[in-house]
Amino acid sequence: MGFAYRDGKLCAEEVPLEELARRHGTPCYVYSRASIEAAYQEYAAALAGRPSLIAYSVKANSNLAILGIMSRLGAGFDIVSGGELSRVIAAGGDPRKVVFSGVGKTSAEIAQALEAGVLSINLESTGELERVEAVAAQLGKVAPVAFRVNPDVDARTHPYISTGLKENKFGIAFADAEALYKDAARKRHIRVVGIGCHIGSQLTSSGPFVAAAERMLALVERLDRAGIALEHIDLGGGVGIRYRDETPEPIGAFLDGALGMLAGRKETLIVDPGRSLVGNAGVLLTRVEYVKPGEAKNFLVVDAAMNDLLRPSLYSAWHDVLPVRKGATPADVYDVVGPVCETGDFLAKDRRLAAVAGDLLAVMSAGAYGMAMSSNYNSRPRAAEVLVDGTADYVVRERETVADLFAKEHVLP
Repeated sequence: MGFAYRDGKLCAEEVPLEELARRHGTPCYVYSRASIEAAYQEYAAALAGRPSLIAYSVKANSNLAILGIMSRLGAGFDIVSGGELSRVIAAGGDPRKVVFSGVGKTSAEIAQALEAGVLSINLESTGELERVEAVAAQLGKVAPVAFRVNPDVDARTHPYISTGLKENKFGIAFADAEALYKDAARKRHIRVVGIGCHIGSQLTSSGPFVAAAERMLALVERLDRAGIALEHIDLGGGVGIRYRDETPEPIGAFLDGALGMLAGRKETLIVDPGRSLVGNAGVLLTRVEYVKPGEAKNFLVVDAAMNDLLRPSLYSAWHDVLPVRKGATPADVYDVVGPVCETGDFLAKDRRLAAVAGDLLAVMSAGAYGMAMSSNYNSRPRAAEVLVDGTADYVVRERETVADLFAKEHVLP
């Protein structure tokens, strides 16, 4: 559907990637609209028949075109900054479908969220509850809030993307939750609307997700008995995708256990997928600059680098790398590396590839946490982004220029 070979050429939907490279240059992120919409519809089908909201996790990929697609599909949004809220609104998203998460919201961001009319501000500390109340009082508003509760469930994923253990910085302690809810319910400028959790990312099995849901529902029932009725239960996101040999459960099966526990309850169920909606809907298109044989390693030096796709350097993450055009060049084993002046600048290691200088490669499964985590390290302009819709393609982010990088800097007089 999204990316496949046609007559030996790797295509995004109906458009050959080599044609996109010719017209838009490299490095370049390429996204498939059909893949994004199909992934969303999997969630919609799984949640059909009960009150629910699919709140796309903006941090996965915050391009306005992708946010606009999500909005048109009916999605809400899970945000972690005021900047992400501004992006959602600029893309036509409804702030009334926005949940604002994150451990370090500033007073200005809280005021922005309240003025915009977000669905919920997810609180992650006692100090944040006090700050939200103070800002709401200054504005003469009542803040809709939910607590993000840390269920102390091991997501069994990479430690950098595990967020549900008691040693993580996220959320409030499970043991403290009931008392904090009772305190919040007494405050004049606070309206308790929900509860949330998120245990981590790249979950390939529903077991930890179901375990977290079970703990959360037990807490919801205690709050019910205390007279605190909630409008929504946010079970987070984190559903994984296939990068290499993972076998993630289908979305329907992944959600089935939690949906069974919620049967008969009136609260709206919120889920916050990001990676599973866009991860496999994008590739990073790059060109081989040099083939460099070495004594211990062979290298393909490409024009994309760790500043374009950080995940391999940061997490030792594995992304498949495919030739854009299948050819007769003999294959060898290479590390695929970029021009950044760091030994950690690599996109893939020990890959059997057939390539010569000038060939194009596609780094697969790059639609999530690719462009969103990119930087200008080594004064490298960030890549262009192109979205393909059938036979049409659209530049949804223009390539930066070097002049853009220092446009707001000043030389001393």
